[in-house]
Amino acid sequence: MPKFAANLTMLFNEVPFLERFALARAAGFDGVELLFPYAYPAHELAERLHDHQLQLVLFNLPAGDWNAGERGMACDPQRVAEFRHGVQQALDYALALGVTRLHCMAGKLPAGLTPELARSTYLDNLRYAAALLAPHGIALLIEPINFYDMPGYFLNTSKQALDIIAEAACANLFLQYDIYHMQRMEGELSNTIRARLAQIRHMQIADTPGRHEPGTGEINYRFLFTLIDELGYDGWLGCEYIPAGETLAGLGWRSALCR
Repeated sequence: MPKFAANLTMLFNEVPFLERFALARAAGFDGVELLFPYAYPAHELAERLHDHQLQLVLFNLPAGDWNAGERGMACDPQRVAEFRHGVQQALDYALALGVTRLHCMAGKLPAGLTPELARSTYLDNLRYAAALLAPHGIALLIEPINFYDMPGYFLNTSKQALDIIAEAACANLFLQYDIYHMQRMEGELSNTIRARLAQIRHMQIADTPGRHEPGTGEINYRFLFTLIDELGYDGWLGCEYIPAGETLAGLGWRSALCR
């Protein structure tokens, strides 16, 4: 059976954030992920993880002003210093929380910037971040995101991401494969997972339309979960979906879709 990590930014929103760790453990999760930890002292999060015997498996590098619509800055040549400061901040949190995978959001293509310069900036920033994280055994991940939900985002397809990974040539740079985003952008889920498993270090799940629980939409998660097991994937599947109703009431998909 795949290993599922509750995304505490998306799930258990019925309670304040720091109370979600207890609910995740009570619901049977061993791992959790979240978008950003930076609003809380690292020691406070570490206490929650310890008290509830949870592993924090992933979070994002700082991504700018999220509430204002920013979605990362790694492709912006005007924000290289800010990006590098954020890498160090993320590393400090990762070391305090025992996290070995960090996701770098590419950001939206800045107005007036050519895609070529954005790509060059992105590559330089990825190489910098990967080099800083490597001595600590931390993998840097990049994730293509669909342009319907996030118009203007620089990284949209698995091919684009894999080409960047190949060109960056960093031993600790890998693909974060979000099944929901890739169904919307390109389909070919099972063939891509099968062909690119060696480059994938984290997966995330949600169904479409609606980005709700697996089993609520068009994606054949019963088939995909079986395939992921058969391929020997030993990483986590982050439950990064919007519950259609109350979080606990919607968790029956785990037993219904997994053998």
